[in-house]
Amino acid sequence: MGILIVNKSPKCLQNIGSILIIVLWVTAGVVGLALYFSHRVKMEIRAADARVASLQAEQAIEGAIRYLKEILAEYGPGEIPNVTTYLCENVPVAEARFWILGRDTNSWQIGPTRPVFGLVDEASKLNLNTASAEMLMMLPHMTSDLAASIVKWRGESTSGTVVGGVDDMTYTQLNPPYRLKSAPFETVEELRMVYGINMEILFGEDWNCNGILDPNENDGEVWLPSDNRDGKLDPGLWEYVTVFTREPNSGKTNINDTASLSLLLQETFGEVRAMEIMAQLGLVQQGPAQPAQGGTSRPPQSGAPAMQPTSPGFTSVIDFYLRSGMSFDEFSQISDKITVTNAPFIEGLVNVNTASETVLACIPGIGVQYAPSLVAYRISHPDKLRCIAWIVDVLGPENARLAAPYLSVKSYQFSADIVAVGRLGRGYKRVRVVFDVSAGTPSIVFCQDLTHLGWALGTEIREQIKQARSLLACK
Repeated sequence: MGILIVNKSPKCLQNIGSILIIVLWVTAGVVGLALYFSHRVKMEIRAADARVASLQAEQAIEGAIRYLKEILAEYGPGEIPNVTTYLCENVPVAEARFWILGRDTNSWQIGPTRPVFGLVDEASKLNLNTASAEMLMMLPHMTSDLAASIVKWRGESTSGTVVGGVDDMTYTQLNPPYRLKSAPFETVEELRMVYGINMEILFGEDWNCNGILDPNENDGEVWLPSDNRDGKLDPGLWEYVTVFTREPNSGKTNINDTASLSLLLQETFGEVRAMEIMAQLGLVQQGPAQPAQGGTSRPPQSGAPAMQPTSPGFTSVIDFYLRSGMSFDEFSQISDKITVTNAPFIEGLVNVNTASETVLACIPGIGVQYAPSLVAYRISHPDKLRCIAWIVDVLGPENARLAAPYLSVKSYQFSADIVAVGRLGRGYKRVRVVFDVSAGTPSIVFCQDLTHLGWALGTEIREQIKQARSLLACK
């Protein structure tokens, strides 16, 4: 057998080496393309997963809105839904979950780190479009000029103890210039347009408006916002004001109409007791019959005492209660049925049952002296809160008369700060919705996307979501 001897010349070896290098480069390129497309596919999967989670969160918010509409529809006019009767924390919607951020105005904590959950009563706040400059002056960070400027922005002149504020010329000299609105506020955020009000005054340390002390809100100058690192949350004006409160007034008896008042009292308490109350008020004629037109005497029909023709001039239902001599239980039977005006709606009433001490302190006749007492009383006497006459027990007659025109025990507007995440805790979304039930059926009057403000549920819930994600990943 012969042996084949291959004589490889240097040129041949050089060609083989070149081919090998080309093959290696091609292989490296193919591997690189494979890795590139593998990475792209992985990123596409992640993006698709994030998109799915985001859509799930959006749908969870839509579900929460429909759910809350049903809850509000179940309650009577002016009633506040009891937070124990509906779901508002970590509520599952398929793979998504939602929370409804709320506030506890009965026991506001200085610097809470865990959120409160539930609907927020807008009537627990001061209405920017109806509050006087003196009332606005009682809010945190407020000065006389700022309060006067707010009143002028909505188109009213200042008077009394608070004067000043900037006029239209000041706004036209700004860069960029704009004009004094001279019309009601449409949103609370519109306060940023008022000269002198900045982010610190409006939002304080609570720039994400969640009502809790987040780590970046207690770290000095490390991260925005600027704070004094005192472990206390300064929420700014946003926490205490609104533009949405109005109470329906139609269908009630105007107690300044003597005949209508007498009829209501007779229907509720009977003729004898009704006449006693009317006599206590000085609204019945017990003396001789009065002359009719033409100078002849005409006795009262059916032997009933004649009604006084003049208006009794009640300034509020509390004024009527105090002058009538009625008991608390008697007044409770008619307090929801009476009014002192024929206007179809009353704007800006504050619900004394839900307002915080800070808001109550703004009301004439209450102030910082009585605000804590009102909050303490309503916590210890929940059975009396359906009738506004309970404020007399705390404030006394004179202060109750001063406060009553600004107060109510009914609420018709509620805000829901809805936070949602999709599958695996991803796809974070946050929307604030304001519901109005003053027309009977719950309707949405305001909707605002707050997702850009960042995480709002605090560190504890964030860690819970991370742990749940890790457990699912291990399965």
